[in-house]
Amino acid sequence: MKRFHLPLLILALAAISLGIFQHKVRHLGFPMVPAQTTDNWIVEARVAFEPTGGAVTARVLIPHQPPGLALLDEHFVSRDYGLTTGMSGENREAIWTARNPSGRQAIYYRATFYELDRHLRPPPEYPGPAAAPEFEEPYASAATAIIERVRERSADITTFANVLVNDMISAQDENIALFVPREGDERDRARAAIRLLAGARIPARMAHGIQLTDQARDLPIRTWLEVHNTREWVPINPADGRVGYPPNFLVWWYGDQEPVELRRARNAQVSFAVTRNFQNAVDAAQQRAQLLESHIADFSLLGLPVQTQNMYRVLLMVPVGAMIIVLLRNVVGVQTFGTFMPVLIALSFRETELLRGVILFTLIVSLGLAIRFYLEHLKLLLVPRLAAVVIVVVMLMLMLSILSYHLGIEHGLAVALFPMVILAMTIERMSIIWEEHGPGDAIRQGIGSMGAAIVGYLLMINPYMEHLIFVFPELLLIVLAVTLLLGRYKGYRLSELIRFRALAGRPGP
Repeated sequence: MKRFHLPLLILALAAISLGIFQHKVRHLGFPMVPAQTTDNWIVEARVAFEPTGGAVTARVLIPHQPPGLALLDEHFVSRDYGLTTGMSGENREAIWTARNPSGRQAIYYRATFYELDRHLRPPPEYPGPAAAPEFEEPYASAATAIIERVRERSADITTFANVLVNDMISAQDENIALFVPREGDERDRARAAIRLLAGARIPARMAHGIQLTDQARDLPIRTWLEVHNTREWVPINPADGRVGYPPNFLVWWYGDQEPVELRRARNAQVSFAVTRNFQNAVDAAQQRAQLLESHIADFSLLGLPVQTQNMYRVLLMVPVGAMIIVLLRNVVGVQTFGTFMPVLIALSFRETELLRGVILFTLIVSLGLAIRFYLEHLKLLLVPRLAAVVIVVVMLMLMLSILSYHLGIEHGLAVALFPMVILAMTIERMSIIWEEHGPGDAIRQGIGSMGAAIVGYLLMINPYMEHLIFVFPELLLIVLAVTLLLGRYKGYRLSELIRFRALAGRPGP
């Protein structure tokens, strides 16, 4: 069992990380690239009417969980009106009230919608078989004939409704002409289809909505037919018999009723205006997570104060840099001064920029190394010697900054961004290796540390990598899993294969 402990741990870390990552990308819509925007629709409904005296009540139907779309934000705009919202059957309604308004009135409902996979919502409950309507003759016989004829040419509930609507559109059947007038519109056909479908015990309802179009005004209301196939509501266009809503169609309300009901007012006029809007994809994903009541977004770094966010944008890149150092040391065979020293040097390069950082770092280490050799002759103990090196490093940084300022070299001022302790430890470590293993190993490890820091720096400043780690911090579990996997690597390093390449071609004895 101990043999499989580490592989199982690695697989568990990877599975958890990828599972959370997949949910945030697919279901919540968090972007995988920085500075990505998502489009949404701003819809405004204007309701105008004339009071007739006394207290006025205006009931306006508003969208509630429209298929294919989700409500991101909404505003109710009115003056000197009270407002309440609630459910009325299948519809959501807003109720505006005023004591004694005068003159023509206008109230507004403005909402922002975004595209949403309809399968993310739970399937609607099956309403049960429709109650059979009571028809008088000759309607009863005509309805029976229509239902039998449509049933012979259909295979299920959806095709039954589709065939019925197509027969209504053609209007060649005399029986259908009893239910649908020749001059009938979409609403007349949908109303007749609902009655005939009820005769076949198929639940159906009328849906009304608008087609979302950018920068559109006075959009017409479209009427659709929806039938329930025991699993979900299936929309059918009563104008041409097509199944399914077109893209960017917003269902506003259900039922054979008007969207506005007035009390002590008259001449209601409803108009719709739509415009397309672009929003930061991360902000939209956060709002989407709140609407879907996803608790994963509660642990997002995006809810922290901005100053803390900026700190973690840098701090979260340290594990990535550490993994790169492990890869370079254990697989490639690059010799460095420890693991974290190159990572911290790479972090310093984020502030100084790469070229000037390499120059300044090399200059400070070289001068500090010369002074370190001088201190060796003084026969100091370890702790005082390290303290002396730190003091000298600070003085060197101060001198370089003052000299650069007087010479007009602004880049030299960035030397203060280097961690002085890291510089002191680098100088101390390099001098010890110089004494114990010779200048060749010291220079080789110094160059290796610098090269590893450069590779880590190039990865850590990558905007795509920074975005992924910050928005999806669960990916650090993948970084941990890869590091654990590299911890078991016992094969040849690439540098050893190059070093002993001559032995590879030599035949055995």
